[in-house]
This record gives sequence, structure tokens and C-alpha cells, in this order.
Amino acid sequence: MEELSYSLHLGNDKNKSKKARRTAKTNDTNTTSFNNNAIQNHQQLSKVDKHNLRKYDDDKELICTIRGTSSIVEDTKNLYLELFEDARIKYNEKQKRNDRKIENYFNHISNDNKRDLACEIIIELGDMDFWADKDDKFKHKMVEVFKEQIVDLEEVIPNFKIANATIHFDESSPHLHIVGVPFKDGMKNGMEKQVGKSDVFNKISLVNIQDKMREYCINSFNRIYHLNYTLKVKEEGRNVDINVANMNEYKKFKREQEKYKKQLKELNSKTDELQNKSNEINDIIDNLKPTITNKNNYSISNENIDKIKKYIEETNDTTSNLRNANDINIVLKKYEDDLREHSNEVRNLKKKIKTRDDRIEELEYDLNDANETIDELEDKVSTLQETLNYFKELWRKFIQFLQNKFFSNDKYDNFINDLYEEEILDDNDIDIIQNNKDNEKDNFER
Repeated sequence: MEELSYSLHLGNDKNKSKKARRTAKTNDTNTTSFNNNAIQNHQQLSKVDKHNLRKYDDDKELICTIRGTSSIVEDTKNLYLELFEDARIKYNEKQKRNDRKIENYFNHISNDNKRDLACEIIIELGDMDFWADKDDKFKHKMVEVFKEQIVDLEEVIPNFKIANATIHFDESSPHLHIVGVPFKDGMKNGMEKQVGKSDVFNKISLVNIQDKMREYCINSFNRIYHLNYTLKVKEEGRNVDINVANMNEYKKFKREQEKYKKQLKELNSKTDELQNKSNEINDIIDNLKPTITNKNNYSISNENIDKIKKYIEETNDTTSNLRNANDINIVLKKYEDDLREHSNEVRNLKKKIKTRDDRIEELEYDLNDANETIDELEDKVSTLQETLNYFKELWRKFIQFLQNKFFSNDKYDNFINDLYEEEILDDNDIDIIQNNKDNEKDNFER
């Protein structure tokens, strides 16, 4: 019976460093999903939004959102209103000082360095070896499995509500990104209902959550796929044994071995029959009688000759089948020995792939940061352009004002001369002021 690995990973503060990103996973075996960080504020939620929904490259063909919309930020804001708005209003009604009131609980938590705004959970069933030879149709049946997982998750964790759940099919194996909000109720201090990650997720509860979700997941998988897989035993740390169960050639010979196992059972029963027949052949030989003409020759009936021929034929068939069964076992043993000899090479290759995936993730976050910086700079440029246009228009009006007043009164004449001497106006400005009004616009633009 084949086994599958299962991973349920919760993003946390420890995952911020590059080293922690590579080592902080809590899972059964090596998996391909990216490590994720805690979602502490609006900015980090926006990064998760862009990563999970593939907004950084607008490539949404290989993702599938099964809970929520095309904006994780808006989904989370709406979930905050659903969970906490009544508690916020009741809390504010009790406050006598306006500065103690909470205008927006989402923004309030986003600005609180001590609490996380939301949580991200990544769920994955089967590792990269298992999914390597599966087609898209087979992979996309995981949509139904993951739909049941999000329902199961809210059942297992009543104080965790899901804002968005999106499946990624564009990496080594299908995996589910869940963004939700953990909460605690019945609080005496502050709002009655509050965000409460540490109250919902801790070392003890996470073990219990994963144990239950593992069983729910494999049951859903087997029912939806009409298969009979089991889960790999949960292990602490890195799984150092090479996984050969899904190697193409190995699998081919393994299937052959299963076929020969059935034949071996048949061969065992045939062996018993041959033993009985060999006794019968011995009796035939012992009862042979010499011919009358020559005592060195023996007579035998046609019936006994047929029995001996059939015995020899059955013996040859059984021997051939036994040889084939032994050959396949020898080949399998050779494959397993070779694979064990190259286990270090395989582990190093997987490590390189994992490092590459981590690097890709880091580059994606860097790209997201760069895009956010570009957005901010574009906003600043837009603001500066508006300011520049304002002062250009103000200067145009000022020049027009001076044009209208030029030589109309000595005080304006002196005023303009003073501006020129102080180098506030230059020769070009004086030319504009002196020109006819009809040419004013063209000259000003020049």
C-alpha cells in the first residue's frame, strides 16, 4: 500500500530570516510549498495577496480560489467587519474619552506591533516525487479535496475563520494557501471579541490540529480519487531516507514483482501437484517390465508415456516461471542498492531545488517591494506634478497681473523694476509683460 506525506504549516514570526525560511517548517517530510511569514500588518497582507493570487505576473491560469474573491485584502477587511464590528461598537459606547475609541479595528490591529493581523496556513498532500508523473486532470481533482479541507479546518478550529483559500498548481505539487483570522471571545478587558493568534495556535494545539487534519485529508483523497493510500508516519526533522517508491523504472519492476507474487502462489500449489506426480512417475518406472526379446529393454504403455510427457512439460513451465520471479527480485534488489548508493546525490539535488525555490520566493518578495516602491514614487511624482502645475498657473496669473498694471501707475512701474533688480523677474519675463495680450499665452509657454 503506497503512502503519501502531509504538511500543514502555519506562518509565524520565526520565518522572517532567510535561514528560518529554509528550516522552520513543521511537516512530515520534505515538501515543495514555500515557507510563509506571519501577517502582521496591512503591508504584509498585500504581499500575500500579490503572491497567492499571482498578481506580480498576472498569471492566474494555474491557481484556483475556492474561498473568497480576487482580493485577499478586501476579503480580510470584510471578515473583520463580520467578526468584530459589533464588539467594536459596544466597546466604543462605553468609552467616555474619544481618544480611547477604536474607529477601525482592522487598522487598529495593523498598527499594533504586538499582534498579527491575520494568519496563513499552507496545506500540501504528497511530495514532488508523487506528483511528478501526474497529469493536470489528476492534479485538479485536488480542488475537491482542498474544499473539504477548508470546511474541516473551521470545524477543527472553531475560533479560526477563513477569508481566502487559493490553490496553486504552478509549482512542484498542488498546495493550498489559506488566509484567515483567529479570534478569542468573552474578553473582560477591551473589546469582547478580539484577534487572538496565540490563544488559538500553540505547540499543543497545532499537534492536535495536524493529527485531525491529516486523517480528514487522506480520507477525502481516497474517496474522491477512488484509491486506497495511507499517510506516512509523522517524523521529527528531516527525512534522510531516499524515497524510491515513485521512481519510474522502479515502479515498473515493482508492478512486475506484484504480478509474479501471484504467480508464486500458483507455483507453490503446482509444486505440491508435481511432487505427487513425481511419486506417480517413480511408480511407473519401478513397475516397468522387460520385453520378451531383450531383457535390457522395457515396455511402457502409451498412457504412461503421456503422463511422463505431461509431467516434464509442467516441470519446465514451473521452472521457467520460478526463474522469472527470481530474476525480477534480483533486478529490484539491484535498483534498490543503486538508489541507496546514490541517496546523497538525490538529497543534494532536492536541497538545491529547495534552495532555488526559496530564492525564487525571496525574489518575488523583492519584486513586490520594488513594485510597491514604484507605486509610492508614482504617487509622489503625481503629487509633485500637481504642485508644479499649481505654481505654474500661479506664476502665469502673476505675470498677467503685472502685464495689466505695467506703466499704468508709477508705483507698479517701480514695483516691476524692483522685482527685476532683485532678479525675481528676468528679461524674458519683462518681454512677456510688455507684449500684447494676444501673444501673451504663446510667449508665456515659450
